[in-house]
Amino acid sequence: MLETLLLYLEFPFVRYAIITAVLIAVCASLLGVTLVLKRFSFIGDGLSHVAFGVLAVAAVLNLSNNMLLVLPVTVLCAILLLRTGKKAKVRGDAAIAMISVASLAIGYMLMNVFSTSSNLSGDVCSSLFGSTSILTLSAAEVWMCAILSIVVVVLFIVFYNKIFAVTFDEDFAKASGLHADAYNLLIAVITAVIIVVAMNLVGSLLISALIVFPALSAMRLFKSFKAVTVCAAVISVICSLGGILVSILTGTPTGSTIVVADAVVFGICCLLGIFRGSSQK
Repeated sequence: MLETLLLYLEFPFVRYAIITAVLIAVCASLLGVTLVLKRFSFIGDGLSHVAFGVLAVAAVLNLSNNMLLVLPVTVLCAILLLRTGKKAKVRGDAAIAMISVASLAIGYMLMNVFSTSSNLSGDVCSSLFGSTSILTLSAAEVWMCAILSIVVVVLFIVFYNKIFAVTFDEDFAKASGLHADAYNLLIAVITAVIIVVAMNLVGSLLISALIVFPALSAMRLFKSFKAVTVCAAVISVICSLGGILVSILTGTPTGSTIVVADAVVFGICCLLGIFRGSSQK
């Protein structure tokens, strides 16, 4: 098995996939903790469906670089979802449900009506579940992923204290003079960027799992925000790296394998949390 793995690592597309998986895992885990604690984790699922719909539009328009359309539209939808507050006629959770379902339906309809591909089912499956797209990345796409990942990590580190304040007590943050709305906007924009970048890894339907599972797993083991964030990043990288290696060796779908690895680790962390709690009593 080791010899087989070393043989696969000689191919550039396998190395590109591993690098991209690690970068996406780090970025998704950083924002995942904040989104879970703010009870806004469902935004990842909604934005991923939006990205799928825009991706279908880009395919119909035959855009050579669909990122030029998918990224700005997804960011715009993230901003609009953030603006749907308590005073809006359509509450935030309902707006997310409406936009996600409508985008998914419109995307699938466009791909059926205007598709010129001979393998429509394969294209839809790859977009929704990321079955093989992670193994077809070009060097330019890897560089773009690396740049966007570095920007996300730098922004999170620079504004760490502000994000921490907005996450735990937004009202107190506003009372202390912090522009909470601006940092909520920053969180939404970064989440949209992560969603678009992660589509090639796990597909549109599984992105929210990549964001939520590592955060929930880390929360079963640690209590402080910093410890949970670091642990979530470690868990996310291990599951993504392990999942992609297993998928390469066994031929299973990459995105599904990574999410299954996250689910297994979450179960293990739950058991460890229960065991530690019972031992402390």
